[in-house]
Amino acid sequence: MAKARAIVKRLKAVKNIRKITRTMELIATARFKKAMDRASEAAAYTKKISELVSDLSQANLEFHHPLLEKHETEKNTVLLVLTSNRGLCGGYNSGVLKAALKRYNELTAAGQNVRLEISGKRGISFLKFQGIEPSHSYTHFEDRPTFEEVDELASRYITQYIEGKIDRLDVAYTEFISSSRQQPAVHSLLPIGVLDTAAETPATQKYDYEFLPSAQEILEEIVPTAFKARLFKCFLDAAVSEQIARMVAMKGATENANEMVGSLSAQYNRARQSQITSEILEIIGGAAALE
Repeated sequence: MAKARAIVKRLKAVKNIRKITRTMELIATARFKKAMDRASEAAAYTKKISELVSDLSQANLEFHHPLLEKHETEKNTVLLVLTSNRGLCGGYNSGVLKAALKRYNELTAAGQNVRLEISGKRGISFLKFQGIEPSHSYTHFEDRPTFEEVDELASRYITQYIEGKIDRLDVAYTEFISSSRQQPAVHSLLPIGVLDTAAETPATQKYDYEFLPSAQEILEEIVPTAFKARLFKCFLDAAVSEQIARMVAMKGATENANEMVGSLSAQYNRARQSQITSEILEIIGGAAALE
């Protein structure tokens, strides 16, 4: 009887866990759909503005924006790492942190002064465990990052790059490619001239632009906007990838709980059957003794 009671207690606990994981899976699914819509909407805008900036950077213009020009020496680099505030999302954070740590070691080995900035409580805890002190940490970027929040961060990077306080900006995050494919990536966003993106116009395709009111005024407006849009897309990609990872992790946990419920139910039935058989044998034995 004691064994059956222990199985019932464990079965109840597993069912409660299954309810929690199933609920978290549904929440992550709902958040994923909203985050994917935002990322898809931003992707088209980011692609087009990146193409335009790429064309302008290769054009023979008398005026050049500072964000398009690479500094003579690269000594000061900022590495921004985007992680999550919450766990239960599989290997989402570990993949990003592994890629970020690799880039950090590469830059440090090259003699650069690397300033590490981290977004997300999971990343902050990881760096604390590694004994690395970040220069800035952020915990206010949730699953719905706003452009205003990213704009404040991007404006600081723009000012520091123009003033020569930083020579390069790298961002480590999970790149959203499709709903079935996401991968950790480290991209260089500053200077914009070294931006590695498939959205750039092919080298064989050239356009002649007419500027109104002037090329300088247009570049001063569009180049910082392109950088801010690209940084914002990194945050959106990270947000939708986090929800996909959590959705997959919670779905797997729910399926494992279902299997455990089935296994425990079978164990309980066998234990109950054995107990009933034992009781019947006791009754028969008692009846035989009375005879």
